[in-house]
Amino acid sequence: MSTAPLILLAAGGTGGHLFPAEALGVALMKRGLRVRLVTDARALKYSGLFSRDMIDVVPSETVRSRNPLSLARTGVMLAAGTAMAVNLMLRQKPAAVIGFGGYPTLPPLFAARLFGVPTIIHDSNAVMGRANRFLSKKVSAIATSLPGVLDRDPELAQKTTTTGTPMRPAILAAAAVPYSAPDLNAPFRLLVVGGSQGARIMSDIVPPAIEKLEPSLWGRLILTQQVRDEDMARVRAIYDQLKIKTELAPFFSDLPARLASSHLVISRSGAGTVAELGAIGRPSILVPLPGAIDQDQHANAGVLADAGGAIRIPQSEFTPLRLASEISALAGEPARLNEMARHAQKVGHLDAADRLADLVMKVAKV
Repeated sequence: MSTAPLILLAAGGTGGHLFPAEALGVALMKRGLRVRLVTDARALKYSGLFSRDMIDVVPSETVRSRNPLSLARTGVMLAAGTAMAVNLMLRQKPAAVIGFGGYPTLPPLFAARLFGVPTIIHDSNAVMGRANRFLSKKVSAIATSLPGVLDRDPELAQKTTTTGTPMRPAILAAAAVPYSAPDLNAPFRLLVVGGSQGARIMSDIVPPAIEKLEPSLWGRLILTQQVRDEDMARVRAIYDQLKIKTELAPFFSDLPARLASSHLVISRSGAGTVAELGAIGRPSILVPLPGAIDQDQHANAGVLADAGGAIRIPQSEFTPLRLASEISALAGEPARLNEMARHAQKVGHLDAADRLADLVMKVAKV
């Protein structure tokens, strides 16, 4: 068995948390370190760097409401998770524990602190997430994807390093594909993704928006859209009637390659999506998920929009008419699309995994 130092990577079981953890894992393994993933059961359906024997599932629960019964359940689950994480620390003896956000990171980082193991949290959002905010004062160091996230808190700012969001190998490969907007008669590739919480609104708004486009644009469109199973029939019916070339599916395992081949992306603005659009350098129309306590998706979209790489549309203004107008304008202005792609790429950090790996090795003293 290898005696190389072990780094535990703790992440919530969604792509936005898991993909940066995977990218850091790749960078650390290249440096001769061992890695394991601590997460919740949702992560078992993701394929990638972490094989089943590299994953430790620790129970956890999100704070969903202020209802006393719900809070009690969350407390019990987190306590059970922490007990399991303590056992994990005793067995694995990690050199450091790195958290990537989400409530499943709480038990392993609590346990690491009990044993005096160095800890780092990484946050991809323009506004720090609740689990990370809770941990921020207790960890050895903080890494952020974007500059200035903690500028208002001098105590936290002094232990913060801006690394960018670590990019998994598939994104780095996609980033090597140059962008070129199509001529006015050439095929126009449109990618529509909604993520775990956003596909329904895309199914409601995008098909009627496509109906409002000029028929000449229908003939150019090659449309790839993430559609939930329960919405598939109604979405497909509209596109079939318009004779649009489409590929519709609930999930695309090769999303990085699809991002790279797209001329325009319509999406929610989760931290991972925004970071990947920046890394690959693709123009986008972003619709932040409303109702979030800290409006993190609104702030994330603002980073790309302010740089000139995206158009941010609040959900209250995301109508078929508005969307049709934006698609028509962009499809008719290749030079503007090329400029947006260049501006988006300026936000990306392709070396983020190595920058975070440097910080891990410094904090872990390996």
